[in-house]
Amino acid sequence: MNIMDTSSRIVQYGLKTAFNYIEKNPEQNLPKLMDWVDKLAGNGPNSYPSQRAAIRKVINNPDNNMYQLIINILTEIDPGILKAVFENFFLNANLLGWKRQTELREKYHCNIPWAILLDPTSACNLHCTGCWAAEYGNKLNLTFDEIDSIIMQGKEMGIYMYIYTGGEPLVRKKDLIALCRKHHDCQFLSFTNATLIDEEFAEQMLDVKNFIPAISVEGFEEATDGRRGNGTFQKVVKAMNLLKEKKLPFGISCCYTSQNLDSISSDEYFDQMIKWGAKFVWYFHYMPIGNDAVPELLPTPAQREYMYHKIRQVRATKPIFAMDFQNDGEYVGGCIAGGRRYLHINANGDCDPCVFIHYSDSNIREKSLLEVLQSPMFMAYHDGQPFNENHLKPCPMLENPQLLRQMVAKTGAHSTDLQSPESADHLCDKCMAYAENWTPTAERLWSNSCRCKKAE
Repeated sequence: MNIMDTSSRIVQYGLKTAFNYIEKNPEQNLPKLMDWVDKLAGNGPNSYPSQRAAIRKVINNPDNNMYQLIINILTEIDPGILKAVFENFFLNANLLGWKRQTELREKYHCNIPWAILLDPTSACNLHCTGCWAAEYGNKLNLTFDEIDSIIMQGKEMGIYMYIYTGGEPLVRKKDLIALCRKHHDCQFLSFTNATLIDEEFAEQMLDVKNFIPAISVEGFEEATDGRRGNGTFQKVVKAMNLLKEKKLPFGISCCYTSQNLDSISSDEYFDQMIKWGAKFVWYFHYMPIGNDAVPELLPTPAQREYMYHKIRQVRATKPIFAMDFQNDGEYVGGCIAGGRRYLHINANGDCDPCVFIHYSDSNIREKSLLEVLQSPMFMAYHDGQPFNENHLKPCPMLENPQLLRQMVAKTGAHSTDLQSPESADHLCDKCMAYAENWTPTAERLWSNSCRCKKAE
């Protein structure tokens, strides 16, 4: 389905014209680009008025750190890639795709996601300590045709954002580039250890223009090599230098635990990520997933609160966009999984509501994407969200484990870990003490949150 009507095409043409001016003088012409964005967005309920107002505020203040980030992006990234990101991410996946997603949510009374996470393979060239993906083994793969079908079904629903996880997705480099080329109207992002990024692949990324890596780094050399193996850090730095040299965009992915939080949240580390050339960093809270998980690695309430404040400080002061998926629940209305904003499809075709919650009653090889979203487990998510009115306690596993226990029991969902299946009771039991300990801090932070006050 083509998501653009004639009027949208006219405005998109105007946006492309405005974008050409940006190349010549980004500082002067950024407001013109926003004028066209405003025309395309309109004034409806799904037009992102507050987000657009925030962007306007930034581009009118050259001293703002986010203004500096925008200028860095416009001057340091290949212009062809910028145009592709603008069209595929900002236009197709957001302004235009959102309208279609909203229509289908109302029509089918179920969640329709903004993005789909999928594992092309369970294989990986590394074996990192504590990696839940390693539990799947190295023998599972979604075929090219299966991934292609998922994307085709997704586009029918207005979904133009696809994120690869794994395993190590770049084990399937050839197929991923072919999918980028076939679906040139989609934006692809991949979590990767970056050790397979070489000159040839960088040139292919420049060619297709719609593939962005999010590189997993655990801090500096000692910490990274300690988890991922000797020599890994230098390979990753080499890959980042190559990407920067080729004017290719990339971000960084960090998992924080009770043991590494100090090093990967320091100003020194943020400054290093900026120096490497990263434009964004996504922080993930350690999750005690799998029979061999180590609950002692869960951050303490004090450590999590520190991250809550640190990420907000970085967003206000440094030219890199930082997100903390567990602590930023207040900005997205709580849990975004179960198809509300995304779902996860593993390399066996099992459809998990969340990349961290491996219980499913559906397989994409047996059901259509819409049927998956209408399945009992996904509808339990739909009917239960938000799982807590305090959006700093968004997860039905980590902060509300009794809810995940109930949903799995009610829907008959099974563990999708084929190597060492873990019962929901076993997983949720590991989270009970954490949820209880975090609650007083979460309640205090939420009571002071502007989102909480708006809700009142």
